[in-house]
Amino acid sequence: MFWDAKNHKIKINGYETDFISFGKGDKNLIIIPGLGDGIKTVKGMAVPLAFMYRIFAKKYKVYVFSRKNNLSEVYSTREMAKDLHDAMQELGIQYADVLGVSMGGMIAQYLAIDYPISVHKLVLAVTLAKQNNTIQNSCRKWIALADAGDYTGLMLDTAKKSYTDSYLHKNRLMLGISSKIGKPGDFKRFTTMAQACMSHNAYDELYKIKCPVLVTGGKQDKIVTCRASQEIAGKIRDSRLKIYEEYGHALYEEADGFNNMVLEFLDI
Repeated sequence: MFWDAKNHKIKINGYETDFISFGKGDKNLIIIPGLGDGIKTVKGMAVPLAFMYRIFAKKYKVYVFSRKNNLSEVYSTREMAKDLHDAMQELGIQYADVLGVSMGGMIAQYLAIDYPISVHKLVLAVTLAKQNNTIQNSCRKWIALADAGDYTGLMLDTAKKSYTDSYLHKNRLMLGISSKIGKPGDFKRFTTMAQACMSHNAYDELYKIKCPVLVTGGKQDKIVTCRASQEIAGKIRDSRLKIYEEYGHALYEEADGFNNMVLEFLDI
């Protein structure tokens, strides 16, 4: 029941990391979440995440990894990739298919660049490889809201930039409630991760990624831009690009069939 969903914690090199697992397949799939991990890790989220990604449970043992619990003040996406690789090694995961969403896609890029043997196939969803004004302006605003302790403002601005107008209208009550609950004790973790997003630049090393890659982006993306997805696909030789014309940054939640498309790519 619940796809054998379990909550875990692993300790490596003196730090602890929350992760969840589910599924009973004979292949490994690693999912790396986005900047929301700076507000709340995956601790206690095994069943909800297993439900969200249940389509993968039959063929895969799925792992969703947070960043480590105690972050240094400066912590780059490349360092995050190293820590993830260390966790994989500790768990005996020699290689896996990888789905990186938003900031998770930034980390996934370095995982494939620095540890190519560990990544079989790669999906980079609504992410970027080099900086642009859109991501810089978004992160600056979010950091300012975090510094002011304005959790509601942070959550609402993120939702406004991520979802389509129709989704926001349909789910306005739920979004209003969620913007009032779950405030962290402090925003240091979030700020550190937002700054890592603002300094991420793997563009000139993307040619080192040799595994098959699926890049997905949203034409209406107000956080990383659609162009960012096109730039990534243009730099990786063995890649395919899927642009969703009607969706933005949260297309992985809104677009019907997104998980099916990812599974079809991984199954090729």
